[in-house]
Amino acid sequence: MFAEKVMEKKKQLGALLVEKDIISTKTLERALERQKGSGKRLGEVLEEMGVITGEELVDALAKQFGFKAAKGFAGHAFPEAILNLVHEDLAVHKQIFPLKIHEGMLALAVTDPFDADTFEFIARKIGMKVFPVLSTRQEIQAAITKHYLRGKSEDSAKRKVLVVDDSSSISTIIAVALRKEGYVVIEARDGVEGLKQAMSEKPDLIICDSVMPRMDGFSMMRSIRANPAIASIPAILLTSKASGEDEQQAFEAGFLDFVPKPVQPIRIVSRVKHAFTLLAAMKK
Repeated sequence: MFAEKVMEKKKQLGALLVEKDIISTKTLERALERQKGSGKRLGEVLEEMGVITGEELVDALAKQFGFKAAKGFAGHAFPEAILNLVHEDLAVHKQIFPLKIHEGMLALAVTDPFDADTFEFIARKIGMKVFPVLSTRQEIQAAITKHYLRGKSEDSAKRKVLVVDDSSSISTIIAVALRKEGYVVIEARDGVEGLKQAMSEKPDLIICDSVMPRMDGFSMMRSIRANPAIASIPAILLTSKASGEDEQQAFEAGFLDFVPKPVQPIRIVSRVKHAFTLLAAMKK
């Protein structure tokens, strides 16, 4: 199949970018070091470092492997029949978007053209072949937000949630799930930036990771509680540790709730709604 043929001739992305003089060898080494243990794709790390844009990454992959590329489609109209071919949870999690059916195959906008498992899963489910079309993460996120996440819940409208996580993929999963419910979402990539956003935006709720660069979740919480202007903002902690001791530590640090990883959109939405229900009851 198409994906398997691509995999056979695939080069390492880093080597390709160096070969095309898009990044230097030293930059690649720094990015690979930063990637270790992060769970992020190399392209995502390079974008975060500011050494490559999404458009440059798409162009390099398209030229090397002959992929089609799609731009500016987020504002287009898409029939429900096309959108229903890919469940919105899968679209959010994998950062993919169905574009059209062409010659009996589904054209699928993707950031990772080598995710053969996902393509095969969708192909089996819809009964037709899938061919990937490259696009930037920003374009796909815009399309998902516009076409999948249109409904808003009345009780969540205008409530502002600050999401603080150094993983853009996790932050995106949380943000998209909450925006679907009508929440206004602000994102920050580390505790320092999160603290600044908390001070300037005064969110109704904060969701933060426990382990982050520059300032972790516990340090950020201590700083928030020490600032009278934002001390009352409730917060939910995200962590890969889920023991009773870790839970107790979270509550003692002042967190309202504790959500173990891996992140599940349904669980996040449920905990956020529970948090606001609990806060409303406390005010009565």
